[in-house]
Amino acid sequence: MRCRLLKSCLLSLLLGTMIAISAKAETRSFRLGAPEALAQTGFLKYLLPRFSLKTGIRIELVPEGEAAEAVIAVEAPGIPVFSGLGKDWVLAVVEPRDPHAASFEDWLTGDVGRKTIEAFKPGGTAIFAAAAARSETVRPLLVDGDAAAGERLSVRHCGRCHMVNEATRMTSIGSTPSFAVLRGLSNWHERFESFFARNPHPAFTIIDGVTEPFESNRPPPIVPLEISLGELDAILAFVSRIPPADLGAPIQYQ
Repeated sequence: MRCRLLKSCLLSLLLGTMIAISAKAETRSFRLGAPEALAQTGFLKYLLPRFSLKTGIRIELVPEGEAAEAVIAVEAPGIPVFSGLGKDWVLAVVEPRDPHAASFEDWLTGDVGRKTIEAFKPGGTAIFAAAAARSETVRPLLVDGDAAAGERLSVRHCGRCHMVNEATRMTSIGSTPSFAVLRGLSNWHERFESFFARNPHPAFTIIDGVTEPFESNRPPPIVPLEISLGELDAILAFVSRIPPADLGAPIQYQ
């Protein structure tokens, strides 16, 4: 009797697990709204299964106007995805953004999706053209603070080694990177923010409340650079407004 009860419990547990897994698998889907004129071209029947095959995400196509997590439409806010039938089409992922619909947006605007759009040629004639590739616009980081004071502080404390501006071109050390060169690095903000911990600066830099005082038997080799955190913020504000030097394209290795 006890054995039967145990088997029954295990069977129920297994069945419940299978149902949970099935339910979870079914959630890998979203609804996509599209006008009938677009659906009649056969384009979506060609396009959507290719996305599903690649990602395992199923798309339920619903008529325009019905509830959906994403919509393909014209003359609406959204991401341009293709043109055709004399119109420019956009994909609008409804807020809050469904992660599966967002994946479709990424695929549709990426290289694979764009090539898939271009490959749809019923009768040998292309009907739709992929929208131009999306460019990643990086907004310049402008640090709040007194940039003018930051420039004066940079010239006073850093100009003896670095070229801070044109006025320090002839007084800096040639082997030391200029502020414009450092500003051209992707991690410039991190470098300047933590400069006091980067060699050779720890040997002669004092920041009140941050760095440890120098040991009496190991004095700084040069006149110490002494600034406060507030002054460092001003320097960051100044550096954030320096036009970065053109460092050229990354080196290509073969």
